[in-house]
Amino acid sequence: MNSIVINVGNSNIRFGLFNGDNCDISWVINTKPYRTVDELYVQMLMLYQTYKIEPQDISKIIIGSVVPQLTKVMSSAIKKIHGILPVIVDRTTPSAVVAKSKQMGTDIYANLVAAHNLYPNRKKIVIDFGTALTASCVAETGETMGVIIAPGIVTSLNSLINQTAQLPDIELKKPKSVLGLDTVTCMQSGMVYGFLGMVEGFIDRINDEVNDDCFVVATGGVSHVYKPLTEKIHVMDRLHTLKGLYFLGKDLQG
Repeated sequence: MNSIVINVGNSNIRFGLFNGDNCDISWVINTKPYRTVDELYVQMLMLYQTYKIEPQDISKIIIGSVVPQLTKVMSSAIKKIHGILPVIVDRTTPSAVVAKSKQMGTDIYANLVAAHNLYPNRKKIVIDFGTALTASCVAETGETMGVIIAPGIVTSLNSLINQTAQLPDIELKKPKSVLGLDTVTCMQSGMVYGFLGMVEGFIDRINDEVNDDCFVVATGGVSHVYKPLTEKIHVMDRLHTLKGLYFLGKDLQG
Protein backbone atom coordinates (compact mmCIF):
# COMPACT_ATOMS: atom_id res chain seq x y z
CA MET A 1 0.00 0.00 0.00
CA ASN A 2 1.41 3.39 -1.00
CA SER A 3 0.97 6.36 1.33
CA ILE A 4 2.17 9.95 1.19
CA VAL A 5 3.09 11.48 4.54
CA ILE A 6 3.30 15.27 4.84
CA ASN A 7 5.01 17.13 7.68
CA VAL A 8 3.99 20.81 7.62
CA GLY A 9 6.63 22.73 9.58
CA ASN A 10 7.22 26.42 10.18
CA SER A 11 10.07 26.61 7.63
CA ASN A 12 9.50 23.64 5.29
CA ILE A 13 6.89 21.12 4.19
CA ARG A 14 8.45 17.67 3.84
CA PHE A 15 6.72 14.95 1.82
CA GLY A 16 7.52 11.24 1.96
CA LEU A 17 6.29 8.44 -0.30
CA PHE A 18 5.89 5.29 1.80
CA ASN A 19 5.67 1.83 0.28
CA GLY A 20 4.44 -0.15 3.26
CA ASP A 21 6.58 0.98 6.22
CA ASN A 22 9.50 2.16 4.04
CA CYS A 23 9.95 5.73 2.84
CA ASP A 24 11.17 5.40 -0.75
CA ILE A 25 11.28 9.06 -1.83
CA SER A 26 11.23 12.37 0.06
CA TRP A 27 11.10 15.98 -1.08
CA VAL A 28 10.80 19.41 0.53
CA ILE A 29 9.16 22.72 -0.36
CA ASN A 30 9.34 26.03 1.49
CA THR A 31 6.48 26.81 3.87
CA LYS A 32 6.57 30.57 3.31
CA PRO A 33 4.97 32.48 1.71
CA TYR A 34 1.74 30.66 2.53
CA ARG A 35 0.19 29.34 -0.66
CA THR A 36 -3.37 29.13 -1.95
CA VAL A 37 -5.06 25.80 -2.67
CA ASP A 38 -4.45 26.29 -6.42
CA GLU A 39 -0.75 27.08 -5.94
CA LEU A 40 -0.22 24.00 -3.78
CA TYR A 41 -2.24 21.89 -6.23
CA VAL A 42 0.00 22.92 -9.16
CA GLN A 43 3.24 22.59 -7.18
CA MET A 44 2.34 19.13 -5.85
CA LEU A 45 1.36 17.86 -9.30
CA MET A 46 4.67 19.11 -10.75
CA LEU A 47 6.58 17.31 -8.01
CA TYR A 48 4.55 14.14 -8.59
CA GLN A 49 5.58 14.28 -12.25
CA THR A 50 9.22 14.79 -11.25
CA TYR A 51 9.20 11.70 -9.02
CA LYS A 52 6.89 9.70 -11.37
CA ILE A 53 4.10 9.40 -8.82
CA GLU A 54 0.61 8.61 -10.12
CA PRO A 55 -2.08 10.09 -7.82
CA GLN A 56 -4.37 7.06 -8.35
CA ASP A 57 -1.63 4.77 -6.95
CA ILE A 58 -1.78 6.52 -3.56
CA SER A 59 -4.25 4.93 -1.15
CA LYS A 60 -3.68 7.15 1.90
CA ILE A 61 -2.40 10.64 2.74
CA ILE A 62 -1.27 11.43 6.29
CA ILE A 63 -0.70 15.02 7.44
CA GLY A 64 0.94 16.30 10.60
CA SER A 65 1.15 20.06 10.95
CA VAL A 66 2.33 22.79 13.31
CA VAL A 67 0.94 25.52 11.00
CA PRO A 68 -2.87 25.38 11.42
CA GLN A 69 -3.65 27.85 8.61
CA LEU A 70 -1.79 25.61 6.13
CA THR A 71 -3.45 22.36 7.23
CA LYS A 72 -6.79 23.29 5.68
CA VAL A 73 -5.18 24.54 2.44
CA MET A 74 -3.11 21.36 2.15
CA SER A 75 -6.17 19.17 2.79
CA SER A 76 -8.13 20.94 0.05
CA ALA A 77 -5.27 20.58 -2.47
CA ILE A 78 -5.01 16.85 -1.67
CA LYS A 79 -8.76 16.32 -2.10
CA LYS A 80 -8.50 18.08 -5.48
CA ILE A 81 -5.61 15.83 -6.62
CA HIS A 82 -6.52 12.48 -5.07
CA GLY A 83 -10.27 12.68 -4.47
CA ILE A 84 -9.76 11.46 -0.88
CA LEU A 85 -9.61 13.23 2.47
CA PRO A 86 -6.25 13.08 4.26
CA VAL A 87 -5.80 11.60 7.72
CA ILE A 88 -4.82 14.43 10.08
CA VAL A 89 -2.72 13.34 13.06
CA ASP A 90 -1.75 15.37 16.13
CA ARG A 91 -0.89 14.92 19.80
CA THR A 92 -4.41 13.54 20.50
CA THR A 93 -3.91 10.63 18.06
CA PRO A 94 -3.64 7.41 20.13
CA SER A 95 -0.29 5.60 20.22
CA ALA A 96 1.96 3.69 22.60
CA VAL A 97 3.52 7.05 23.53
CA VAL A 98 1.64 9.11 26.11
CA ALA A 99 1.74 12.85 25.29
CA LYS A 100 1.47 14.17 28.85
CA SER A 101 1.20 17.84 27.87
CA LYS A 102 -1.78 19.32 26.03
CA GLN A 103 0.69 21.83 24.59
CA MET A 104 2.96 19.28 22.89
CA GLY A 105 3.52 20.02 19.18
CA THR A 106 2.60 17.39 16.59
CA ASP A 107 6.23 17.25 15.38
CA ILE A 108 7.62 16.52 18.86
CA TYR A 109 4.94 13.88 19.47
CA ALA A 110 5.75 12.26 16.10
CA ASN A 111 9.48 12.28 16.95
CA LEU A 112 8.78 10.38 20.18
CA VAL A 113 6.43 7.91 18.43
CA ALA A 114 9.07 7.17 15.76
CA ALA A 115 11.79 6.69 18.38
CA HIS A 116 9.56 4.38 20.45
CA ASN A 117 8.74 2.24 17.39
CA LEU A 118 12.19 2.17 15.81
CA TYR A 119 14.43 1.85 18.88
CA PRO A 120 12.49 -0.18 21.50
CA ASN A 121 13.51 -1.33 24.99
CA ARG A 122 15.57 1.73 25.94
CA LYS A 123 15.18 5.40 26.76
CA LYS A 124 15.53 7.72 23.75
CA ILE A 125 16.37 11.40 23.20
CA VAL A 126 15.37 13.00 19.90
CA ILE A 127 17.22 16.21 18.94
CA ASP A 128 15.29 18.08 16.22
CA PHE A 129 17.35 20.74 14.43
CA GLY A 130 14.32 22.61 13.06
CA THR A 131 12.96 26.16 13.19
CA ALA A 132 13.21 25.58 16.94
CA LEU A 133 15.91 23.34 18.40
CA THR A 134 14.14 20.72 20.52
CA ALA A 135 15.27 17.82 22.67
CA SER A 136 12.59 15.33 23.73
CA CYS A 137 12.87 12.18 25.78
CA VAL A 138 10.73 9.03 25.93
CA ALA A 139 11.04 6.05 28.26
CA GLU A 140 11.06 2.35 27.31
CA THR A 141 7.40 2.18 28.37
CA GLY A 142 6.32 5.00 26.03
CA GLU A 143 6.08 7.50 28.87
CA THR A 144 7.04 11.04 27.81
CA MET A 145 9.85 12.19 30.10
CA GLY A 146 9.86 15.82 28.90
CA VAL A 147 11.01 18.32 26.28
CA ILE A 148 13.48 21.21 25.88
CA ILE A 149 12.78 24.01 23.36
CA ALA A 150 15.49 26.49 22.33
CA PRO A 151 15.89 28.94 19.41
CA GLY A 152 16.62 27.11 16.17
CA ILE A 153 20.09 27.34 14.64
CA VAL A 154 19.09 28.86 11.28
CA THR A 155 16.55 31.07 13.12
CA SER A 156 19.35 32.36 15.38
CA LEU A 157 21.75 32.84 12.47
CA ASN A 158 19.18 34.84 10.49
CA SER A 159 18.46 36.99 13.54
CA LEU A 160 22.19 37.67 14.01
CA ILE A 161 22.62 38.69 10.35
CA ASN A 162 19.47 40.81 10.25
CA GLN A 163 20.23 42.65 13.51
CA THR A 164 23.80 43.64 12.62
CA ALA A 165 25.17 46.06 10.04
CA GLN A 166 28.35 44.26 9.03
CA LEU A 167 27.90 40.52 9.61
CA PRO A 168 27.41 38.64 6.32
CA ASP A 169 25.15 35.74 5.37
CA ILE A 170 27.21 32.54 5.78
CA GLU A 171 27.04 28.87 4.90
CA LEU A 172 26.42 26.77 8.00
CA LYS A 173 29.35 24.34 7.99
CA LYS A 174 32.24 23.27 10.19
CA PRO A 175 35.10 25.83 9.99
CA LYS A 176 38.73 24.72 9.61
CA SER A 177 39.52 25.78 13.18
CA VAL A 178 37.62 26.70 16.34
CA LEU A 179 39.28 30.12 16.52
CA GLY A 180 38.52 32.07 13.34
CA LEU A 181 40.60 34.85 11.80
CA ASP A 182 37.99 36.25 9.41
CA THR A 183 34.33 37.14 9.96
CA VAL A 184 32.87 34.17 8.11
CA THR A 185 34.86 31.49 9.95
CA CYS A 186 34.36 33.30 13.29
CA MET A 187 30.59 33.17 12.75
CA GLN A 188 30.70 29.56 11.54
CA SER A 189 32.58 28.56 14.68
CA GLY A 190 30.06 30.33 16.90
CA MET A 191 27.06 28.76 15.18
CA VAL A 192 28.51 25.25 14.85
CA TYR A 193 30.44 24.82 18.09
CA GLY A 194 28.18 27.06 20.17
CA PHE A 195 25.09 25.02 19.33
CA LEU A 196 27.02 21.74 19.46
CA GLY A 197 27.98 22.59 23.06
CA MET A 198 24.30 23.32 23.80
CA VAL A 199 23.14 20.02 22.27
CA GLU A 200 25.79 18.00 24.13
CA GLY A 201 24.83 19.81 27.33
CA PHE A 202 21.17 18.91 26.78
CA ILE A 203 22.08 15.23 26.29
CA ASP A 204 24.31 15.10 29.40
CA ARG A 205 21.75 16.84 31.62
CA ILE A 206 18.84 14.71 30.37
CA ASN A 207 20.89 11.53 30.97
CA ASP A 208 21.64 12.74 34.52
CA GLU A 209 17.99 13.56 35.18
CA VAL A 210 16.57 10.25 33.89
CA ASN A 211 19.53 8.32 35.36
CA ASP A 212 20.30 6.47 32.14
CA ASP A 213 22.45 6.58 29.01
CA CYS A 214 19.80 7.37 26.38
CA PHE A 215 19.97 6.42 22.71
CA VAL A 216 20.15 9.73 20.78
CA VAL A 217 18.54 10.39 17.39
CA ALA A 218 19.11 13.63 15.44
CA THR A 219 16.70 14.92 12.81
CA GLY A 220 15.78 18.20 11.13
CA GLY A 221 17.26 20.40 8.44
CA VAL A 222 20.84 20.93 9.68
CA SER A 223 21.31 17.73 11.70
CA HIS A 224 23.88 16.54 9.11
CA VAL A 225 26.22 19.39 10.16
CA TYR A 226 26.31 18.31 13.81
CA LYS A 227 26.15 14.49 13.74
CA PRO A 228 29.81 14.02 12.54
CA LEU A 229 31.11 16.33 15.29
CA THR A 230 29.95 14.39 18.34
CA GLU A 231 29.78 10.80 19.57
CA LYS A 232 26.81 11.71 21.76
CA ILE A 233 24.44 11.51 18.75
CA HIS A 234 24.05 7.86 17.69
CA VAL A 235 21.85 8.14 14.57
CA MET A 236 21.00 10.93 12.13
CA ASP A 237 17.69 10.48 10.27
CA ARG A 238 16.15 13.36 8.30
CA LEU A 239 12.98 11.30 7.80
CA HIS A 240 12.49 10.57 11.51
CA THR A 241 9.50 12.92 12.00
CA LEU A 242 7.83 11.65 8.81
CA LYS A 243 8.18 8.08 10.10
CA GLY A 244 6.47 9.08 13.35
CA LEU A 245 3.57 10.65 11.45
CA TYR A 246 3.31 7.47 9.37
CA PHE A 247 3.12 5.27 12.50
CA LEU A 248 0.42 7.57 13.94
CA GLY A 249 -1.72 7.54 10.79
CA LYS A 250 -1.23 4.13 9.19
CA ASP A 251 -4.12 2.41 11.02
CA LEU A 252 -6.54 5.38 10.85
CA GLN A 253 -9.24 5.94 8.25
CA GLY A 254 -9.60 9.30 6.46
